[in-house]
Amino acid sequence: MAYRRILLPLTSTAAGEAALTTALMVARIWNAHLHCLHVRVDARDVAPLAGEGLSGAMIEEMMAATERESGERAARVRALFERFAAKAGDVTIAESAEAALKHDGPTLSFASIPGREEDVVAQESRLYDLVVVPHPEADEDVSSSDALHAVLFDSGRPVLVAPRVAPTSIGTRVCVAWNGTAESAAAVAAALPWLRRAERVRILYADEYQRRGPPAEGLRTYLRWHEIEAEAVPFKPQTREVGAGLLGAARDFGADLLVMGAYSHSRLRQLILGGVTRHVLENADLPVQMCR
Repeated sequence: MAYRRILLPLTSTAAGEAALTTALMVARIWNAHLHCLHVRVDARDVAPLAGEGLSGAMIEEMMAATERESGERAARVRALFERFAAKAGDVTIAESAEAALKHDGPTLSFASIPGREEDVVAQESRLYDLVVVPHPEADEDVSSSDALHAVLFDSGRPVLVAPRVAPTSIGTRVCVAWNGTAESAAAVAAALPWLRRAERVRILYADEYQRRGPPAEGLRTYLRWHEIEAEAVPFKPQTREVGAGLLGAARDFGADLLVMGAYSHSRLRQLILGGVTRHVLENADLPVQMCR
């Protein structure tokens, strides 16, 4: 079992560059195909504004401006991809995922298509083993990350959130955040390839984090059936913040990957009240693989 197809919704931001570096690292580890997808804003989405009292001329002007800005953004993303592709000497550039099947070793492809990002990314993700998404920008609220939430809620696939700065390694020392929920169980199942490959695995648990479900020792036994040895270590919240305590424990372990379930409570409740998922997404400086 391995990650053979990886999807990256690509942007031209600094976070997009870090995500591309991270995704290429993952592709090299698994000899996988990495498909970089840029979703352009479709100018036709502006047309419904006609019902808001705007004249035809104003709508046409807005559509033209949208098309122009979308084209400029797409050109920047394409330039970023080509710059990285030129430096990726050990990675074969393929015209498509189908063409990549003819090559051994890691492969890379690019596509730019119009549409609504959350819809396109969610639908495309369903035929990939893993989706890598950029970290939310420093001035961007995590709740506005369309690609992230599209994968988490509408794809059925695991998502790897790249850190703001690309890591030097990934998956050698793995922490699993366990609280007994269905989401954390799904995250563990999706991360089994990483856990088998890791040099060390640590299960992190806390009374404040635990929900109704099996305890950490139960997870240890489950992993041993998969020939994965893991240690279970409790962590303490920092200033009553469970997410901060979780990240601190992962940092103390020297982890280069954190595996966890996402949004054990409803998404709306988490976005209003905060929560472990949100804290980790906004503050993690290591790759975080999530599932729900």
